[in-house]
Amino acid sequence: MLKQIFGAALIAASLGTVSIAADAKPTDPQIAHIAYTAGQIDVTAAEQALKKSKNVEVIEFAKTMERDHKAVNDQALALVKKLKVTPEDNKISQSLSAQASEELKTLEALDGAAFDKAYVENEVAYHKSVNSALSTMLIPSAQNKELKALLETGLTLFKQHQMHAEHLASMMK
Repeated sequence: MLKQIFGAALIAASLGTVSIAADAKPTDPQIAHIAYTAGQIDVTAAEQALKKSKNVEVIEFAKTMERDHKAVNDQALALVKKLKVTPEDNKISQSLSAQASEELKTLEALDGAAFDKAYVENEVAYHKSVNSALSTMLIPSAQNKELKALLETGLTLFKQHQMHAEHLASMMK
């Protein structure tokens, strides 16, 4: 559990400090890439859970994560295509990807109830971090109104995900 919380804290720190270190707000193309990357990370984690879990509640939660994050990412791709913007890879999205890869390896080594508990705890911590980054950095930094609106819609949905994950985690203790 501490590893998942620590990993999420690292994600939150990378979301905040990389931008601060650059002493500039992320640009819309960078924000688009960060948001897409964060969504894809949750899709990949959900796919892993769907392969490994036998817990009905965890499976239903993972299906929701996969469906919702794919839908938001599809909307994001349609928006960047419409705006003729190329998402720009950056240190934040690279850091997110690297940390997620490590977490997937950790989860892969677990089975049964240990996997379910770790997956759900990671989802709680991950959604807290991403929701914080959306509200404090990504949404305020977005210049395009349509991008900002999509991020705000995502934040509303992802807050629901966080509450769902927290409820599920409380049932697993």
